Amino acid sequence: MRDQLNVVMVGHVDHGKSTVIGRLLADTHSLPEGKLASVKEFCRRNARPFEYAFLLDALKEEQAQGITIDAARCFFKTSNRDYILIDAPGHVEFLKNMITGASRADAAVLVIDAQEGVQENSRRHGYLLSLLGIRQLVVVVNKMDLAGRRLDAFEKIKREYGAFLQQIGVHPKAYVPACARDGENIAVRADWYVGPTVLECLDAFDKDAGPFQASFRMPVQDIYKFTAAGDDRRIIAGTVQSGILRCGDEVTFFPSNKTSRVKTFEHFNGQAPVEAGPSQAVGLTFEDELYLRPGEMLCKTGEPGPHVASRFRANLFWLGRSPLIFHKRYKIKINSAQAVAEMTEIRQVLDAAVLSSTKKTCVDRHDVAECVFETAKPVAFDLTSELETTARFVIVDQFEIAGAGIILESLPGRHVALGDHISHREREWEGSVISRVSREAQYHHKSKFIAITGSSDPLCRILGSALEKTLFARDFKTYYLGPASLKSGLDADVESSFDEWDETIRRLGELARIITDSGQIFISAIPNADLDDIAALKALNAPNEIMVVNTDDLLNDQNVPSLESAVRTICDQLIKETIIPDYSI
Repeated sequence: MRDQLNVVMVGHVDHGKSTVIGRLLADTHSLPEGKLASVKEFCRRNARPFEYAFLLDALKEEQAQGITIDAARCFFKTSNRDYILIDAPGHVEFLKNMITGASRADAAVLVIDAQEGVQENSRRHGYLLSLLGIRQLVVVVNKMDLAGRRLDAFEKIKREYGAFLQQIGVHPKAYVPACARDGENIAVRADWYVGPTVLECLDAFDKDAGPFQASFRMPVQDIYKFTAAGDDRRIIAGTVQSGILRCGDEVTFFPSNKTSRVKTFEHFNGQAPVEAGPSQAVGLTFEDELYLRPGEMLCKTGEPGPHVASRFRANLFWLGRSPLIFHKRYKIKINSAQAVAEMTEIRQVLDAAVLSSTKKTCVDRHDVAECVFETAKPVAFDLTSELETTARFVIVDQFEIAGAGIILESLPGRHVALGDHISHREREWEGSVISRVSREAQYHHKSKFIAITGSSDPLCRILGSALEKTLFARDFKTYYLGPASLKSGLDADVESSFDEWDETIRRLGELARIITDSGQIFISAIPNADLDDIAALKALNAPNEIMVVNTDDLLNDQNVPSLESAVRTICDQLIKETIIPDYSI
């Protein structure tokens, strides 16, 4: 199997990235039949001079404006390997498109205009390549014809840009002076230059073997459950980021810490593989039936695991129209995990154009910043110094990707933002003038939040309703509410379904605080709640108390008649905790 390398082309707008690609395609005879003729005809009809860039810029809008808007891909091959070239936008307004293209690359070619020299976006793109962990880079000083093909002009740009890259820890493999329009030093060396061509530099790049040798990582993308014709498979699906996995391997899921062994590899319309490696999309079954949510990180037991935390320090490039501000709830995606996050600290903001550090109270558009973020619950990730592919994240604001970054450090502590919110809430709490003792004397019981959880959604709801009826029949002030009731109006508050659950937990906790403060016994069914959900509910309901009931310990689908016994068990516990007076059912 031939080696394949993904190479992203970046640089300031109009510095000639697409022209360099066009020459590579033409000079390696990789153009589809008739493509060159059709582009020349397009230029003739529009009274425009032929440009090799138009071989790639296929969109009419792009051809009309003369700039690359989206990241376009094309393919060519040499005797050494196959290539996928990604033409990323150079215009400042399309930086997020550039990041999308660069995130898939093994190497990069950065193009600088010999006449215009190093521009602001030249620096931004260099910094972004550093953030994305792309270490293989060739810098092409293009349009040397406009500088009279003088090598002193080339050397000046090389010194200036090299000093910039040195500061951010990027070390190009080579600098190449070129005239892409005339094909000089792209695939064929010009007589005025001694050194490697761009094509020779690409062939000298190494295909990174790191992902194959690293610890196994597969973010869980989805879970499929089959029931037809007696099929009871639960297939865990995702794309392998690093390492190798085989049948029989013991695995651990993070952050849940659930373990099992790989039973089978599943495959649609084909023979199932016997192992899985980087970039493979696979489906797996396991010896144990595990309840998992998308966003878990599947790892091999015994290998170094990922970090699991709710706070981390990161380098971030901000692209949002609105600035990144403190304590606003953003949507964050780390691998396949998606959660609510807040920025809790700005360590420094860096002007990527001049590399000057400033103290700011927000992160503005196109700023590079070192920040601390906190997620609503712990997520699994790696540090960029350990495994780059699983250390990246994006932030969504107003339905758009507003920021991208890499994780530098996992920080101790958890729920700092939640604790700050609760402290502020309690300081501002304007409660009833009726005391807790007076309510207990009037109602003949104390308040309590009873959270009913378990693996069976119906049984949680049945038990919650049955408990409410029993307590109500004894004249206790009680109310049952399912989390589904709190989803009304979520569309106005959240931008996608991935954080609906976290938002529902938050609303439920705030509501529990109010109802228990009124002296009532509040009951809610929260199927499949994990330890972090329960911890959040306990914190939000504080200073009032919570009782957690797991239906898996009391009921099962074959034992529904024991519902009365389960209710009695809960009531006995309420009596033991002196929430309700002693009585018999």
